[in-house]
Amino acid sequence: MKHIPHFINNKPIFSQGDKIFESVNPATQEVWAQIAHGGKTEVDLAVGAARKAFDEGPWPKMTAKERAKILYKLADLVEKNIDELAQTDTMDMGKPIMQSRSKDIPRTVDNFRFFADYIKLSENESFPMSDHYHIYTRYDPVGVTAAISPWNFPMMLASWKVAPALAFGNTVVLKPAEQTPVSCYRMAELAAESGVPEGVFNIVHGFGPQDVGEYLTTHPDIDLVTFTGESNTGRAIMKAASPTLKGLSFELGGKGANIIFEDADLDEAVDWSIKAIFTNAGQVCLAGSRLYVQKDIYKEFLNRFHIKTEQMVVGDPMDQKTEIGPLSSEEHYKKVVGYLDLKEEEGFTILCGGKGKGWWVKPTILTGVKNNMRVCREEIFGPIVGIQSFDTEKDAVQLANDTNYGLNAMLFTENVRRAHRVAAQLRAGTVWVNCFFIRDLRAPFGGFGDSGIGREGGKYSKEFFTEPKAVVMQI
Repeated sequence: MKHIPHFINNKPIFSQGDKIFESVNPATQEVWAQIAHGGKTEVDLAVGAARKAFDEGPWPKMTAKERAKILYKLADLVEKNIDELAQTDTMDMGKPIMQSRSKDIPRTVDNFRFFADYIKLSENESFPMSDHYHIYTRYDPVGVTAAISPWNFPMMLASWKVAPALAFGNTVVLKPAEQTPVSCYRMAELAAESGVPEGVFNIVHGFGPQDVGEYLTTHPDIDLVTFTGESNTGRAIMKAASPTLKGLSFELGGKGANIIFEDADLDEAVDWSIKAIFTNAGQVCLAGSRLYVQKDIYKEFLNRFHIKTEQMVVGDPMDQKTEIGPLSSEEHYKKVVGYLDLKEEEGFTILCGGKGKGWWVKPTILTGVKNNMRVCREEIFGPIVGIQSFDTEKDAVQLANDTNYGLNAMLFTENVRRAHRVAAQLRAGTVWVNCFFIRDLRAPFGGFGDSGIGREGGKYSKEFFTEPKAVVMQI
């Protein structure tokens, strides 16, 4: 059994009193790791280390080239250990090993390499003035960042926060999701091995309210909070952080609309729609869980979509052929199947799928759904999709925008004018046309409404993780 400590000042630290919590393998429902459970003492130690490293250490003072060299090395070490890290994420949260191995860990590598490249190419501005003055800008690191990452893509989403924070010269205290902490701890070890100085990247394990998460977000020496997770948790963090006016960046929940127009390439639309809702057993904030199909092709699309759904391989996540693994925890399993139990109350039909053995939920299609039902309004975060028909383009846009969320949307059409026209009307931070889950770190990422505040990626990460400073000089 693994024993996972905190990581503070580049050293493993166990909690006072050896307090722990357990990580359970969702596939076997067996405890496979014991995790140090931090408290205020450990948070104070980690934040203090990060504060000292920022105020007195070399990291913020390094050139972009110097920091980039270390981040490249970190990326190389993650890549070198890809098999170990992929297996760790699969054991922690149950996702198929093929996804961990071919998608998640390589994306972690890409995140570090991208921001290592970006900081070397990032430009400052200069503004010539009359009367013998000019102004130039500096982009200085903000300070100590609290990064709180989710459990559905453990290492990848943590690196989305850690990579830009470090690249721009900040120091970091990371709280990984309590369900999936192991790979993040390993990432911190590799960061130290790559040359990241003491105190620059720290990890404290624990839970949220009245625990590590709250201690971090209210700590007076934390300057920034970046969080990915559930919308109500984001509201709680915003309230907790408000007295000290910390910088906040939230990527929260989603209820993505997926619109299939009558002129769509049906084979392409079906394949992408399968990926959009069933990847990672639907435990994706970007999941296309609301499927809208134009009436003339509704029956044909549904038939093809149903056949493909039934063909998906549900099973052991360590099997290379598995496409759908278990849900991440017993608590989450109960939440997801609770929506299926609304069948009689809300009046929808379960066309296929439903409950499996253990913590598995089979890929599930719901018909007879309406936008006012809970299954259409709330983020289920499981392999469950509701499908409806629509008449006109105007109807599709109205249905898609009828939500409190606005993280992403998809549309499938062969009409270029329609694609541009509809994309412009959809209230979503990302709109995919004839594709899904394609991400470029130069582009903004974030959402409207209950899906968050702020944007990440490229210059948008630069805006969050730096303080622009105007320097006015007489010449």
